[in-house]
Amino acid sequence: MAKKEQEPKVEFALGKENYYYLIIGFAIIIIGFLLMMGGGSKDPNVFNADELFSFRRIVLAPVVVLFGFMFEIWAIMKKPKE
Repeated sequence: MAKKEQEPKVEFALGKENYYYLIIGFAIIIIGFLLMMGGGSKDPNVFNADELFSFRRIVLAPVVVLFGFMFEIWAIMKKPKE
């Protein structure tokens, strides 16, 4: 009886936990971009600077997006549990 050749075990570059963290980071980035939305006017002759240049769009949303990208880098660099 001939021995069957063992197939090599396929391993992903990252662990399962890392992929969950990547999904969470992607969701944080999407939330940041959603916070940037809005501020427009239906009338092209009206310019509402207070709404367009609000704290949420100028400060909060970019910080959330940057945090999301930093979280993504951390998720990739994190050593998977074995």
